[in-house]
Amino acid sequence: MQLKEVQSTKDWKQFFKVPEHIYRDDEDYIPHIRQDIRKIFSVKNPEAEKGKYKLWFLLKGKIAIGRIAAFYGHSHHAGIGFFECINEIEAANLLFEAAENFLKSHGNSYVEAPVNYGERDRYWGLLIKMQSRPSYQENYNPPYYKHLFENRGYHETMLQSTQEINPDTFNLNLLSKLEDRWITRPGFKIERINKKHLPGFAVDFAEIYNDGWQHHEHFEMLNTQDVLELMKMMRPVMREDLIWFTYLDEEPVGFYASLPDVNQIFCKLNGNMNWFGKLKFLWFRNRIHVDRIRGIAFGVKHRFQGTAIFAPMIMQIYRIILNDPFLKSAELSWVGDFNPKMLALIKQLGARETKVHATYGKKL
Repeated sequence: MQLKEVQSTKDWKQFFKVPEHIYRDDEDYIPHIRQDIRKIFSVKNPEAEKGKYKLWFLLKGKIAIGRIAAFYGHSHHAGIGFFECINEIEAANLLFEAAENFLKSHGNSYVEAPVNYGERDRYWGLLIKMQSRPSYQENYNPPYYKHLFENRGYHETMLQSTQEINPDTFNLNLLSKLEDRWITRPGFKIERINKKHLPGFAVDFAEIYNDGWQHHEHFEMLNTQDVLELMKMMRPVMREDLIWFTYLDEEPVGFYASLPDVNQIFCKLNGNMNWFGKLKFLWFRNRIHVDRIRGIAFGVKHRFQGTAIFAPMIMQIYRIILNDPFLKSAELSWVGDFNPKMLALIKQLGARETKVHATYGKKL
């Protein structure tokens, strides 16, 4: 076996070939978009400073059988991610050893895996339970990966669950009562996003998020410009009626953001959003009726948490699904076990757990 560092365009092609070999007979697998991953390891990612990350792929003869990325930055522990490997301990350990040695050589003493060099809601965690197909930018892997990680000395540090809800299981009686408490309150307003006014909504989003999440252990400050860039990136697949904000006396106090499950379209692109992939996306976007939406972000200012101010936003999503001829369910993603109140609330709403991802850690 030969381990090679990713340095050239040719090397990147080998890096992206690995999943083709691993998942060639897996009908549930949907490739990540290559351009999304390249962007993470580029100057467009402020954390991706030169010299603070490396990627490798592993060859067995001429076949790429494994890959891994190692990285560290100023905002979280060192990480290992984008791991793929055949079911061989020797091959996996060659990849782990390269990544761990790189991180240790730069003064890192602890590593999380498999994680992302960026936002925690993307490419994060090892899939250990699945009852529905993977969503966009969500890690998917064979069951044997768990053994490969644990054999190397990694241990679970956090579980994040994905829940799914549909109109048949939705606790309408409870949510409608909670909604009534707010919509009748003087000064209360609920507003859906408007693509023509994204800069203003980006300001509100960052204000709510930074206030509501500042007390969490893994909190990272968001700035308005980053939020705006993210909104612009999502714009081609954004539905205005799936992203809602609440205000009290004109103060932004809560948001709930969902997107159509674009993986139902991306499964046709073979992981490549080049010029031809973009044409295919435009073609299939108008021909494939997406039947699931995915909640990607939820936030309430700290002093309003526990007040059920989320209810009007959830009720709006319920009505959208109920009245859309194609939508069947909503997915509520990335709820960590460090947030038991949110998990209890989601269960109370009538959702069921469909996926679980585990974050692993290890001292180096």
